[in-house]
Amino acid sequence: MLTETDKKFLRLAYDEAKAGFDEGGCPIGSVLARGEKLVSQGRNQRVQGGDPIAHGEMDALRKAGRQKTYKDTTLYTSLSPCMMCTGTIIQFGIPRVVVGENTTFGGNEEFLRSKGVEVIIADDPDCIALMTRFIKEKPALWAEDIAED
Repeated sequence: MLTETDKKFLRLAYDEAKAGFDEGGCPIGSVLARGEKLVSQGRNQRVQGGDPIAHGEMDALRKAGRQKTYKDTTLYTSLSPCMMCTGTIIQFGIPRVVVGENTTFGGNEEFLRSKGVEVIIADDPDCIALMTRFIKEKPALWAEDIAED
């Protein structure tokens, strides 16, 4: 059950993912919000910046700067978080994650839930279509992003 605020911020995450795709990178976008207030937004920058840990969630968190607490935030991400980003969510105590889609990549939702994180899967058709297109058009880059041979 997505709220109107969830829909708005998930759309911003998708827009970040699309911008990354248009730049030749991996289309994964993320937004950090505190209630209805946008804290930061970012996108996967591995290709653009040559930074192996610049995933969408990490970019949004880096852009947020230091926060006294994350316990009142929601992280929005166009794609289910990888294990690195999942660990960061748990480390920072982010209590709620809204995932655009986990059809093309998933697996850490139950782990997050086991650590007390509320996880909402939106099954957003735009997020699914963008990632499906990317995987089809750039399978080698996708394999590199998720560290598969």
